[in-house]
Amino acid sequence: MPKQYLSLRNIQFLLYEVHQATSICQYAYYGEHNKEIFDMVLGSAKQLADKYLHPYLTEMDRKPPYYENGQIYVHQQIKQLMKLYGDGGWISATSSYEEGGQQLPIILSNLSGFIFGAANYSASVFPFLSTGASNLIRNFGSQELKDTFIPKMYAGEWQGTMALTEPQAGSSLSDVQTTASPTESGHYLIKGQKIFISAGDHDAVENVVHLLLARIKGAPAGVKGISLFVVPKKRVVKEGVAPNDVITAGMYHKMGYKGAPIAHLIFGEHEDCHGYLVGEPHKGLNYMFQMMNEARLAVGMSAVSIASAAYYASLEYAKERPQGRTFHAKNPLEPQVAIIEHPDIRRMLLFQKAIVEGSLSLLMQCSLYADLEKVNTGETKERYALLLDLLTPVAKSYPSEMAIQTTSVAIQCLGGYGYLEDFTPEQFFRDTRIHPIHEGTTGIQGLDLLGRKVIMHEGRAMSIFLEEIRLTLLSVPSLSTLRVRKHELAEASQHLQAITMHLVDFIKEGNVEKALADATLYLEYFGIIAIAWQWLKQGLVAEKALESSNLSEEDYNFYQGKMLGAQYFFEYEIPKIRGLHERLESSYTLTPTMKSAYLV
Repeated sequence: MPKQYLSLRNIQFLLYEVHQATSICQYAYYGEHNKEIFDMVLGSAKQLADKYLHPYLTEMDRKPPYYENGQIYVHQQIKQLMKLYGDGGWISATSSYEEGGQQLPIILSNLSGFIFGAANYSASVFPFLSTGASNLIRNFGSQELKDTFIPKMYAGEWQGTMALTEPQAGSSLSDVQTTASPTESGHYLIKGQKIFISAGDHDAVENVVHLLLARIKGAPAGVKGISLFVVPKKRVVKEGVAPNDVITAGMYHKMGYKGAPIAHLIFGEHEDCHGYLVGEPHKGLNYMFQMMNEARLAVGMSAVSIASAAYYASLEYAKERPQGRTFHAKNPLEPQVAIIEHPDIRRMLLFQKAIVEGSLSLLMQCSLYADLEKVNTGETKERYALLLDLLTPVAKSYPSEMAIQTTSVAIQCLGGYGYLEDFTPEQFFRDTRIHPIHEGTTGIQGLDLLGRKVIMHEGRAMSIFLEEIRLTLLSVPSLSTLRVRKHELAEASQHLQAITMHLVDFIKEGNVEKALADATLYLEYFGIIAIAWQWLKQGLVAEKALESSNLSEEDYNFYQGKMLGAQYFFEYEIPKIRGLHERLESSYTLTPTMKSAYLV
């Protein structure tokens, strides 16, 4: 088991030095927090992760949940963890004091999720599913629903889920067929089935509360006819709880992230499944998107957390594994050197570092925008809302896709040993493969970014994002060693603006299919530039810190590492946009016009 799975020093650098997140404590809502509390929260999360999550990383993978007689059974540690999550206030952390929470900044809560995910991703998903589900009830549900379900969910006694996907619908929510029939008693009778429901059933909690999409009979077709319901596995009655005609039909066996079950559920097989309407009829998808947007940032954070664990596992191995000699060593009798002394190993480690620390910074940037949107009003609030909306598909997808590459490189650093179960990188590779699929595939995120986000409000969100980049460029000192990177990012952002206008013109002309055919490549293009922006921000802070003559050796090495990370990203990753730009600019269309029969 690797000793290290993340860097608290890096978290503190990003939180305090780059993003200056304690500045949000000037707002009344966060006024009772300060740096001391931030440090205490991060320290508590790390202690919990070290003691109760990380030691079970491999065991949960080797002893996955199992399905027996209509019930899913999970690792025994999950029951203790759910209690610890509840007792520690992790599930309700971002809720207001009045609602039983701690009014914790979103950026701090998301960093806690990063720590838990890096320690043991499977064990980390349970509480935050409950957070998302309870947030929907809290924001849109009646007082009766809040009083009935939220306290138990906050306490970790009841699990929360998001039940969207159906066998015939997949990501196409307009095709949801689960029905809801009103009754004279005020509840609805739910009938249908849902698949791929994370933590959809398990024995570590007393009840599972599903936030479920369904159609009220007679509702309009498509997404405009979808409503949101609370559907518990056991409904609350005077005597306590009783079965609610929710049947666990089975459990899916996954390639990774095996410690958390994914269930196939059947509702209303005996015509007695009670569901309780959340908010107004036919507005369910609008409500659910709140949870989905929160979840998309969480998916990006989960991907980078696993990538972090893989990076430190391969770094630890590279420092300890002797093999070969340097290029200049001529005497075969000389002792072998650690493989970290070989340039190609260093390249692979730098690649991981650049992706992990750049992605984490972007996710923290988005989390900070979410906090600033929450505490501001008027045009300022709208500014942060637009930035968050625009960047969410990028912050979800770039870390998700790149974590597959970085965990693969972590395996490569270990050579043949990396392919063995004896070392953790192979598990990390399997665990992170879900993230380009979870909460909307990469293809869907690309369509969302190019087809909706960059053109919303007449392109205002895109203009604000480019303005944010320009503000960073203007902060580069004239004598900075990063001035060449300033010019590279300026050029890249100009190209991004040009290619965006080029593709949007096709949309305006009605040639939507041509514009969106390569939306995933546009998303990749956008992501590289967004991470380069974050690396320039980090590099500027590190460069200034290195001007001090009072740095310890540890701090000096840390800041030099930041400079290397920035230089690597601009040298190795930014050049990739040239090929993407050429492809996106081309008038040649391939996939929209080809016949599927040719794929033989």
